[in-house]
Amino acid sequence: MGSLFRSEEMALCQLFLQSEAAYACVSELGELGLVQFRDLNPDVNAFQRKFVNEVRRCDEMERKLRYLEKEIKKDGIPMLDTGESPEAPQPREMIDLEATFEKLENELREVNQNAEALKRNFLELTELKHILRKTQVFFDEQEGGVNQTTESMTRALITDEARTAGASMGPVQLGFVAGVILRERLPAFERMLWRACRGNVFLRQAMIETPLEDPTNGDQVHKSVFIIFFQGDQLKTRVKKICEGFRATLYPCPEAPADRREMAMGVMTRIEDLNTVLGQTQDHRHRVLVAAAKNLKNWFVKVRKIKAIYHTLNLFNLDVTQKCLIAECWVPLLDIETIQLALRRGTERSGSSVPPILNRMQTFENPPTYNRTNKFTKAFQALIDAYGVASYREMNPAPYTIITFPFLFAVMFGDLGHGAIMALFGLWMIRKEKGLAAQKTDNEIWNIFFGGRYIIFLMGVFSMYTGMIYNDIFSKSLNIFGSHWQMSYNKSTVMENKYLQLSPKEDYEGSPYPFGMDPIWQVAGSNKIIFHNAYKMKISIIFGVIHMVFGVVMSWHNHTYFRNRISLIYEFIPQLMFLLLLFFYMVLLMFIKWIKFAATNEKPYSEACAPSILITFIDMVLFNTPKPAPSGCGVYMFWGQHFVQVLFVLLALGCIPIMLFAKPMLIMQARKLANVQPIAGASSDAETGGVSNGGPHGGGGPHEEEEEMSEIFIHQSIHTIEYVLGSVSHTASYLRLWALSLAHAQLAEVLWTMVLSIGLKQEGWFGGVILTCVFGFWAILTVGILVLMEGLSAFLHTLRLHWVEFQSKFYKGQGYAFQPFSFDAIIENGSAAVEE
Repeated sequence: MGSLFRSEEMALCQLFLQSEAAYACVSELGELGLVQFRDLNPDVNAFQRKFVNEVRRCDEMERKLRYLEKEIKKDGIPMLDTGESPEAPQPREMIDLEATFEKLENELREVNQNAEALKRNFLELTELKHILRKTQVFFDEQEGGVNQTTESMTRALITDEARTAGASMGPVQLGFVAGVILRERLPAFERMLWRACRGNVFLRQAMIETPLEDPTNGDQVHKSVFIIFFQGDQLKTRVKKICEGFRATLYPCPEAPADRREMAMGVMTRIEDLNTVLGQTQDHRHRVLVAAAKNLKNWFVKVRKIKAIYHTLNLFNLDVTQKCLIAECWVPLLDIETIQLALRRGTERSGSSVPPILNRMQTFENPPTYNRTNKFTKAFQALIDAYGVASYREMNPAPYTIITFPFLFAVMFGDLGHGAIMALFGLWMIRKEKGLAAQKTDNEIWNIFFGGRYIIFLMGVFSMYTGMIYNDIFSKSLNIFGSHWQMSYNKSTVMENKYLQLSPKEDYEGSPYPFGMDPIWQVAGSNKIIFHNAYKMKISIIFGVIHMVFGVVMSWHNHTYFRNRISLIYEFIPQLMFLLLLFFYMVLLMFIKWIKFAATNEKPYSEACAPSILITFIDMVLFNTPKPAPSGCGVYMFWGQHFVQVLFVLLALGCIPIMLFAKPMLIMQARKLANVQPIAGASSDAETGGVSNGGPHGGGGPHEEEEEMSEIFIHQSIHTIEYVLGSVSHTASYLRLWALSLAHAQLAEVLWTMVLSIGLKQEGWFGGVILTCVFGFWAILTVGILVLMEGLSAFLHTLRLHWVEFQSKFYKGQGYAFQPFSFDAIIENGSAAVEE
């Protein structure tokens, strides 16, 4: 089979590169993205490797670029992204890049420091301007009553002793300080002044209406101007300390009005000059950032490529001459020629005369698993890898999941309308995928939806198909071909009588509805859900058994590919027989019942004589004698049924000891014959069905640790019990297809009956308004509950059916992913991918 059904064949190769050509060759391999290098220096500290200085230089360049990026984003300048990926620069170009980044960083830091100093100066002048204005207002309020105001303030601020002592010395002079403080600190500031100064100060404050810019971080802050009157140097010192503790800024404020006006004029002149200088500084900063924004993306790509190359070169070994680098790498077998061409291009670019050497090595190690994907299969492969990466060359379930996953989802989600909404959403993402992919976002939910756009589209299309089979669109049916039931009652009788039933023998034409269910079932009464239950329950079991049988058949491909005869004969055949003899036989009984028994048939094949499949299967497993049938009816569906059922059960039970003992016993016998205890690789045969006669990757089978016979018996017992009991539980697990399908249909019917039908019953223009509102509410509930929530529920149940019920039959998932050295992956994931 091709690589679509199995992982690529891999080869472990040894690569010899001349030191002067190593950089260019690794660069070409990074562009190719088909080589996974191994670390040949696992015991060497990261800081002691050969190219650690170059990696540090790249880290420093990345730091400078991140600083530029932060400043560019702060100013809201768009960064040019052409979508192109420039080639990795030559080592000598690192010096030019470092010089460019150093110059830009220094220039930008100098501009920022100057701008910050100017803004701080501007803030101080602005605060001083507001202080001069507000204090002038404070003093102007006292015009016409200066003596009375001063006298009242003086009385409030001096004690009786001071009044008596100072009576002969004339009027008392009050001092004051003025400043600004953050508005949220003002209440605590007032309380502290009152308590510390014992009420011997007088505080006036006014808010600055416009917010001021903090020069440190650029935030907008709200401040207030205050002026504090006091008497004496002791209070002055105490007030200044309190202001300092609350980080209030004090400014000099002249006492004379003329001096204040002169200072205000000087402040306004300096503010105008500062505005001019600040504007020129910001223009210069903007020009620097705009020029950097044009090349920033390309610079990031170049630096990350250089860093990735040197990080990869640190995985190599030096030979004794110090002139040759030696590497070991996993490569896909089909791409060796492509890799050799890339190495040759790298050698030509470097000007080296010695060609690189790529030798294939023999190994017992398990190669990595590499499944080629495209934009369509990538999402389905991700679903499989989320369970576990396939073992090397193990059957890949992803190609089959492309069909089975959306189909089983659609069985639960079957509705023509809901499926159309989902399919249109998926189709929109597919049509716009180039533009949407270019709009990179950190929204994980959107990234998940966009990554699974093809899954969503297929789930919608398959849901439309099953919706047509169920004849269900928003809980209603489409009468395209006309019902094949003929009613002898009038319309009102049929619609109003809940208990009226049609007889299949008398009212049915005899020919089935051309496609899907007959629309007459939409108006059926209590037996509608009974009919749907029986139908959906049976198809759930049928699809489930077929799905599991297909999973067991897939294990046959693994056994034959790895030439594991023991597992093929004593594991695959008993497992398949056990599943077919019991559960596939139950499926056959369903088809026999559908074909042989009908309402139009006479006894013993009439509808009344049809036996229960569940009771028949239970009697079969327990070897019970069937209960006597009604008069004129037969006990069995076909001649010899009892003998066939007993034989099938005995054969199925006989498969259990074969699965349990045959494989361990044969391994033990092989060990005795070889007279070797134990044989390396026997555990692989007994447990995983690994390669036993030489690995397809050239170098023997996977070399695993030796395993004792007791452990082999225990593992085989666990696997056998798990398979036997799992066959029963897994078959029952597929009933979730019926349960979720029924729940989805009932929820859709509830929304139609309880919401939309209310609007449809209204008449007149007012009814149109009501219908518009009700329809909007119904549409929101339909998309939010039935499409999103029910869709997510059906998706998770489908995922479980594939991971547990299907893949457990053949899929081990014990491999590790192929992670090639690829520039595309490194650029997509950022610098974190380089470190990994």
